[in-house]
Amino acid sequence: MTEIKKQRATGRIEVTNFEQTPSDSGGAFTIAEASVTEEFAGDLVGVGSMRLVMVDETGGATHFTGMEQFLGKLGDRSGSFVFQNSGRLKDGELQSEWRVLPGSGTEELTGLCGEGGCTTEGYSLEYWFE
Repeated sequence: MTEIKKQRATGRIEVTNFEQTPSDSGGAFTIAEASVTEEFAGDLVGVGSMRLVMVDETGGATHFTGMEQFLGKLGDRSGSFVFQNSGRLKDGELQSEWRVLPGSGTEELTGLCGEGGCTTEGYSLEYWFE
């Protein structure tokens, strides 16, 4: 059996576009959809395009879940992949979890698997290839 070599990518993300469309407001929660474009720097270099469903609490927290497609480079490999992105934003503090969708990698990122996330400080992705 071959041992899987896991690697770690780190860096920062800058949101370059954010468009939110409210879809439902009821009680203490407001549900909205958002389209987000991000620029990645660090071990991931490229652009992310994300669609989110978000829920805003009256207490100020925003919960979100969605899918993001990354196009660019991971280390010295080029291609794209899709990951699930779910988390929470409250008082300017971000905490999200990522999971690469198996089979979504293209070109030199074919076979990419991984998990990670993002905070206000930056992102971290533990990844491997199958």
